[in-house]
Amino acid sequence: MKAVRRFTVRAGLPAPLADLGVLATNLRWTWHPPTQDLFADVDRDIWAAVGGDPLHLLAKVPAERLDRLAADPAFLDRVAGVADDLRRYLREPRWYQRHDTGNNGSRLPASIAYFSMEFGVTEALPNYSGGLGVLAGDHLKAASDHGVPLIGVGLLYRSGYFRQSLSLDGWQVEHYPVIDPNGLPLEPLTEPSGAPILVHVAMPGGRVLRARIWKAQVGRVPLLLLDSDIEENAEDLRGVTDRLYGGDQDHRIRQEILAGVGGVRAVRTYCELTGTPQPEVFHTNEGHAGFLGLERLRELVSGQALDFDQALSAVRAGTVFTTHTPVPAGIDRFPVDLVQHYFGDGTLLPGIDLRRVLALGAEDNPGMFNMAHMGLRLAQRANGVSRLHGAVSRDMFGGLWPGFDTDEVPISSVTNGVHGPTWAAREMTEVIGDPADEGYTGVADSVSDGELWALRGTLRRRLVDEVRKRVRAAWLQRGASALELGWTDSVFDPDVLTVGFARRVPTYKRLTLMLRDAERLRALLLHPQRPVQLVVAGKSHPADDGGKALIQQIVRFADDAGVRHRIVFLPDYDMNMARYLYWGCDVWLNNPMRPLEACGTSGMKAALNGGLNLSIRDGWWDEFYDGSNGWAIPTADGVTDPVRRDDLEAAALYELLGSQVAPLYYDRDAAGVPAQWMAMVRHTLSSLGPRIQATRMVGEYVESAYAPAAAAGAMAQVDDFRVAKDLADYRHRLFTAWNRIKVVDCELAVEDNHSPVIGETVRVNATVDLAGLDPSDVEVQAVIGRVGDSDDLSDVVTAVMSPTEGGHYTTELALPHAGALGVTARVLPKHGLLATPAELGKVVLA
Repeated sequence: MKAVRRFTVRAGLPAPLADLGVLATNLRWTWHPPTQDLFADVDRDIWAAVGGDPLHLLAKVPAERLDRLAADPAFLDRVAGVADDLRRYLREPRWYQRHDTGNNGSRLPASIAYFSMEFGVTEALPNYSGGLGVLAGDHLKAASDHGVPLIGVGLLYRSGYFRQSLSLDGWQVEHYPVIDPNGLPLEPLTEPSGAPILVHVAMPGGRVLRARIWKAQVGRVPLLLLDSDIEENAEDLRGVTDRLYGGDQDHRIRQEILAGVGGVRAVRTYCELTGTPQPEVFHTNEGHAGFLGLERLRELVSGQALDFDQALSAVRAGTVFTTHTPVPAGIDRFPVDLVQHYFGDGTLLPGIDLRRVLALGAEDNPGMFNMAHMGLRLAQRANGVSRLHGAVSRDMFGGLWPGFDTDEVPISSVTNGVHGPTWAAREMTEVIGDPADEGYTGVADSVSDGELWALRGTLRRRLVDEVRKRVRAAWLQRGASALELGWTDSVFDPDVLTVGFARRVPTYKRLTLMLRDAERLRALLLHPQRPVQLVVAGKSHPADDGGKALIQQIVRFADDAGVRHRIVFLPDYDMNMARYLYWGCDVWLNNPMRPLEACGTSGMKAALNGGLNLSIRDGWWDEFYDGSNGWAIPTADGVTDPVRRDDLEAAALYELLGSQVAPLYYDRDAAGVPAQWMAMVRHTLSSLGPRIQATRMVGEYVESAYAPAAAAGAMAQVDDFRVAKDLADYRHRLFTAWNRIKVVDCELAVEDNHSPVIGETVRVNATVDLAGLDPSDVEVQAVIGRVGDSDDLSDVVTAVMSPTEGGHYTTELALPHAGALGVTARVLPKHGLLATPAELGKVVLA
């Protein structure tokens, strides 16, 4: 029989244990060992059986056990101590409350809304698919630790992302478990009467999509998740939030409308209900939730009587957009007629002209609406997620700022980080310090090589035990008999060099690069003196048969009886499995096609635990690799044939593993310790440990994005939006005159016509016709740089020119280079609410 309805009954706790319920529903327990220990001591067997989930633990513990604990003074003292610690954590001033932005005019916002399509906070809340979601979860946790007043916003998926298993022939099989929100660490947002609060979003044909709001508490940070699976919706609308990244484009755009438009309405409602300050800054984590900007435009047009351009000035000022996409194919795009279908009748966003909406998402293909383009046009501040990715993004989106050099495109970078307390093994933090307070910097003096090597051995043995358990379970699921699985008891060896590779399986991550020369890989795995063992995991998108074929290739190789004790593929990769891999692997392998890895934080998590990275110099590794914290796989840059490139880079990988990595690992001193290896581990922990923290990342967002966005947003709104209105008028005047502005002439004035020398100060004069604009409306710059045969300038320096009379401008600057130089002048917009002169994408060149 099957149930016709699913529901969850929460445990009733004796009154003296009431604080256990509070501790179980604040997700700070996911990174707070004392809270985890407290729940484990309720019943260790059940704690292990439920995978360390406090709510499930409390639901399964017999009432008699709870009654005994409620009468145990020592246990009650522990509960009170941990609960008091949580209360202190929630109310005490932290980094943000003590932070001084200096004298740059920035102000710290009282509230920031952070929108993401997925959040990987814990496996107990399965609302994520991979790196983007885990990064968003780490962002919330680090914001909580820093005291940053963030409000997370997303969707609640009733089936989450899929669970993965393997068929007998190694093909990925997906299944979607049904999730009851009442069994998750969530609470519904309700009216004072107890009635659930619903968000309403207009759909075509006079229909309405309604969504309930659930709240997860991530330390100090509330996370609001919208759920469309309610009886008030028609059947097709109930399924809008059925699963993450599932369905066709029509399903996807409904999800993104609910996340963006409905998400803003959910935040407004939450803040009104709780007295929380309304967000001053909106952070759009990838383009999926980009429609939030349209809802904010509607609010200002409808509620403040602004016109579209005035509202756009105010919205842009307070919006931050982060792109995680290094290739155009990874951008969310919808057919224009689909956007017209949902926005065309004016009921979704009353007062907003459809033509202006379509212009925000315009791209080279007039039939497609580009969510990343809309995100960039609706945000005054934008960034990539590593230094290299910032450069890639400036190149990829440079067409939105025509006339500007790539390095002038206003997209910066904030390199991702990981939440140390979540990902560092407890044994590691107990020995060398807490990564949250940069304790890793003291590793050089805190522990001997022998102790550190023993610690790494403990973590490796734990991984080996987990691998054996999971390999056996996977084979049973594939149809094998328990009688034929005795070999799984000897899979992997706790004394063998262990390499990990785990991530999503798009083509560019090159899951099967290691199989390029199967016999060479086999020789590395089976080397008589220096063997290597390789653990592989990852999920392919359900619609990506190419990715599934890559998984099948790995599985078939790993099924071979000759190597299956040295290489395994573990299905159903999630946060729980990931911890064992990050803790226990000696080497973390990453071999994407450079520069297609935006950041790739899995290697950071391994580094927190003393793992050494063996990686293509892409994403974060490109800027953090220093020659002593791991190995950089050489890349065949310039080779355009992808087959040839894969051959060359696979050969480089085998060479590094066989001639450098394995020999260093197995080179032991008299005490059996690999001294040189441990020197690299020690250096990795002390040098990378503090730099790869999500608290560092969130601190950079506060200083480079949130504080200036709050200041700009406040400026835009002051005095009945006077500055936003002024900027809209300015844009109109500027755009009307822009095509008639001309740089009439530009010359370098050198006294006595002598040949200048490097460093000499020279004067540049220019004459500019401003087509009726005031000199205060523009900035005229002199530009000097190296010049080639085509007269293109490079390595330029600029200087602002001062107006004199009759359209004449002049400035002085030092000559920056020797050799052939060129000079020119250009005209840029200038306004107090512009973050950079390039913001409007307007430039007049001589």
